[in-house]
Amino acid sequence: MGRIVLASSNRGKLAEFGELFADSGFEVITQGSLGVEDAEETGLTFVENALLKARNAASATGLPALADDSGLCVDYLHNAPGLYSARYSGGHGDDAANNLKLLRELDGVPTEQRGAFFICVLALLQHADDPAPLIAEARWHGRILDAPRGTNGFGYNPLFLPDGQTASVAELDTATKNRLSHRGQALAKLHARLIELHASA
Repeated sequence: MGRIVLASSNRGKLAEFGELFADSGFEVITQGSLGVEDAEETGLTFVENALLKARNAASATGLPALADDSGLCVDYLHNAPGLYSARYSGGHGDDAANNLKLLRELDGVPTEQRGAFFICVLALLQHADDPAPLIAEARWHGRILDAPRGTNGFGYNPLFLPDGQTASVAELDTATKNRLSHRGQALAKLHARLIELHASA
């Protein structure tokens, strides 16, 4: 399985996956380069949405497909924005509007009640009808800042202060972010599982 279709059109995610896969030995092809449209995210969980996206890409291309579904879950907001992180403010992928809405929702909320975590679920299908997809999940815990900090990354990165760090995600260097992040952790788990499977095959 040398070639994998990445089932995403999110530029930020595509950049991150490109960095994370740089030394993996896999050739990662974006679904957009093959003319594949985004799947409709109708699932009720991150796992369901990741599988929907991977199955859509695998069905359209005939290649193994990797999809991620990820989001930000804030304790005070009962894990919102959650599944709707990318469209929290109404439109899809409007980072500035999403960040502004989150700050408004947490206006006046004290630091100790601003706990949150990023979650990433990865789903890898060998083919569209794969009955045993590989699933990997990881969470990155921290809290929501009172104001955005930093310019790196995308989404809610400027507002998220990871546990044990003094810099927001948008202030971290790329290598540190990829090592610590929910997406980096999930991909490391998935990669380890792939190595196990290849060794036992």
